[in-house]
Parts: sequence; structure tokens; C-alpha cells
Amino acid sequence: MKFGGSSVGKAQRIRNVTAIIKTHLDRRPVVVVSALGGITDSLLDIATAAGTGNDTMPMLEKVISVHYDTIGELSLDASIISEEVTKLRRLVRSLSPLEQITPVTLDKLVSFGERMSARIVAGSLSKSGVEAHAFDAYDLGMITDSNFGNADVLPESYQKLHDAILQKSGTLVITGFLGKSKEGRITTLGRGGSDYTASIVGAAIVAEEIQIWTDVNGIMTADPRIVKAAKSIDLVSYNEASELAALGAKVLHPKTILPAIEKNIPVRILNTFNPTHKGTLVQNKIDTGSRVASITYKKQILLMNISTRSMFKTPDFSNRVFEIFETHKIPVDLVFASEVNVSVAIDSTYNNDALIADLTKIANVQIKTNRAKVSVVGNDMMRMNGVLGKMLSALKSFNIHKVSSNSSSINQSFVVEEENTAEVVQTLHTKFFKR
Repeated sequence: MKFGGSSVGKAQRIRNVTAIIKTHLDRRPVVVVSALGGITDSLLDIATAAGTGNDTMPMLEKVISVHYDTIGELSLDASIISEEVTKLRRLVRSLSPLEQITPVTLDKLVSFGERMSARIVAGSLSKSGVEAHAFDAYDLGMITDSNFGNADVLPESYQKLHDAILQKSGTLVITGFLGKSKEGRITTLGRGGSDYTASIVGAAIVAEEIQIWTDVNGIMTADPRIVKAAKSIDLVSYNEASELAALGAKVLHPKTILPAIEKNIPVRILNTFNPTHKGTLVQNKIDTGSRVASITYKKQILLMNISTRSMFKTPDFSNRVFEIFETHKIPVDLVFASEVNVSVAIDSTYNNDALIADLTKIANVQIKTNRAKVSVVGNDMMRMNGVLGKMLSALKSFNIHKVSSNSSSINQSFVVEEENTAEVVQTLHTKFFKR
């Protein structure tokens, strides 16, 4: 059972989480938690302030007070986080003003959010009469590579986690988002990595089910913040869920489904604020036939057109282009390639300057900013009559820059002006889901 930051954002929400966990005690739950709502961002702000020479102490004390205030409202003993608070203060005081914070130090700094949250949730469970114990994931065997900020879990973690967890008594409350490198340095799994942690733990112990508790009623037909008519989807395949996560849907971390697939464990997405709702069940095989399941989007997309300077075919031009992307570790969202031209959609939040500089050494590079990628995701969509035609006809009044040219039965994606994102998603939702 994984509970995100919105689920453990304040004392009353932690009480709700405690009550939810208690209703599942007969199923021997293992709990994974994120930091209290907003704390990870606050810790990142401390790092930024240190790097610019600003006073970090007021910001630090505010973070600490949030946790102590929550503990007070829950009538818990403040000593449950005192060791972590001491270590956090010591680390922040050691940050050198005007020096860039290294990825190693940054991961260590943001880890304190989950470390304190796990102890508070375990304390709340204990106070309610449940035997509960907080653990840092790395102390149970969560070993990762050294890609600080976006680490991958190493295969040996699964057996280590299995052996450690099954030896413990009571209900375990484990830090999401965190691991340690083989050298013993704290790593993080990327934003939203608590989902990934829950799936890894679930696969390690071969859980009956992996539950992701969030703040919406499961996977929706569209983002309910911009489509008021969006509805939850009862059943989704592994492939559909993976595609939605990779294409921008916020409900799941993109890597979440992978460990579940390996062990064929169903994943259920549930709403902490509406715990009686059945949510969405994600599993291997579904019997829905051809359908559109959901419409998702990703903003801050940069559209890059890369063309050879020669008017003639250039051998291996595409290969040379993608080797440069690989060198700079910049993932590509959409690709439209010929022998003399490559167009790609990439995340504009990456530092793309060095990438662009290297590309211009071999090609002409044109860049369009302020774009968004919109994707229609479903099951076996190519069997549907004219699904791509319906998309394009619905959007004929919008400027469509690129349409995915693959024959995918799972998604069709295209690039639009970022300012039109909400209207495009709303238009498509009306086209495919209005009854």
C-alpha cells in the first residue's frame, strides 16, 4: 500500500491513512510512504537558496516545524524524528554558500522528507494499537546504481528486500523514493519514485496486490483538472497503464508497472479521500475489445527538426543524430525520420544546450518551443474504424505540428501549441467519450 504526499499532507490525512491501513490488516499490508505534502519541494528550495548564498535557516526551521506540528496534532512523541532532524540540521549547516550542490548531496538532503514521514505514519499506527515499525528502504536492501536523482534499482535488491521484509514483525512503513548505491550513498528514484518503490517491494514479496493510494478515483479518461466530465476507468491493461505513465499521466510513475509485470501482480489505483471507490485495476489481460481508454498530455515539449546539410542522401544520418542524443542522455518522445531529415519531440526542461551545439556540427537544426504532446491511449486501437481520422477531424481548427507515424495499437500522439493543450484535450474527450 503506497500513500503519496497528498495522502499524508497533514495530521488529519495521516489519521485517514491509518484508518485505511487498519481495514486491510488481515491481508498483512506493507506500507510505502512519500514525504509530507510539499516537503520535497521545500528541501529542493533549501538547496537552491544555499547555492545562491541566501540564508537557509528560516526555510529549514519551517520544514522542521511542519513535522513537529503534525506530530503534535497526532499526539505523538516528538522524539520519533529527533535523530533525523539533528542529521538534517547538520547537513544544511554544512552546505557551502554560493557553491553548486552536488547530486550526491542533493539526494541526501531530499531523503529526509520520506525518512521523517515514515516515522510519523508508523507512530500514528502504533498509537492506534497496530504494531508498526518505520524502515528506510535502503536498510531493507534497496540497492541502486549511482545515477543520483533518477537511480535505477539493481536486480539483487529483490531478494534482499524479500528476505528482510519477511523476517520483520508487525506492519512495516517503508520510505518511498529512496535507495543506496553500492558505495553506500543515498540515492533517489526520480520524482514520483514512491510508486516505483511500492511496485519493487510488491514484486519482491510477491504481493497479492500492489495498491497506489492517490488523490483521484484511479486512472481517468482525462485529467479531471481540465476535463470536468472525466471519469475513472474500471479496468486497464499493463500496456495501457505503462503507456499513459510514459506519455504524461500523473497517476503513476513511468517505471511503476514494470516490476508488477515481471511477477504478474495486479496494481490497483485508489483514492485516499474516497476510499470506498473501487478505483482502477491494472492487470495483464483485459477483455475490453478495441477502445480509446484515456487522453493524456505532456507540456514543456520542444520540437526539433534536424536536416542534413547535403541535398543528397547521407548514409547513416539518422544513426549519427541518435548517437548524439544518447551521448547527452536526452530521451526522445516522438520521432519522424527520413534519410535526410529527423524531427523529434523532447522534454524542454532538460539542459539541451550542449545537445544542440553537437547537432549543429553535423546538421541544420530548427527549434520550436512552447509545444505540448497530446496522446490518445487505448487497447487495439488500429482495429477501430478511422480512429486517427476522427482525431484529426476533431482538431481541424488547431495547428497540428506532428502526428506520430507509427502503427501503434496503443497510442496515437501529436504535437500542438502549448497554449491550446486544455482545449485540445477537452475536444478529444468530447469526441471519444460523450454519450
